[in-house]
Amino acid sequence: MYLAAAVAILFIMSLALARALLGPTLFDRILAVNMFGTKTVLLVAVLSLAAGDSSYLDIALVYVLINFIGVLAVLRFFEYDPDSRI
Repeated sequence: MYLAAAVAILFIMSLALARALLGPTLFDRILAVNMFGTKTVLLVAVLSLAAGDSSYLDIALVYVLINFIGVLAVLRFFEYDPDSRI
């Protein structure tokens, strides 16, 4: 069951990565990168459950904070210059 969940999450992560590379606007790309980070945390949590080791959840929590702060920083950076492209 954990394997099926991990494969489904990896598939969704590949779709988010495709949107990040092909997104027509900057905000689509930022949203896709945020979704990729969220799904990464979900994948780490599923793998933590599969391994039976809860110490991976600490890594997932740190990654959530880094992802959240990073997305806010990028949005704040492009708030002042909306014409710039990635």
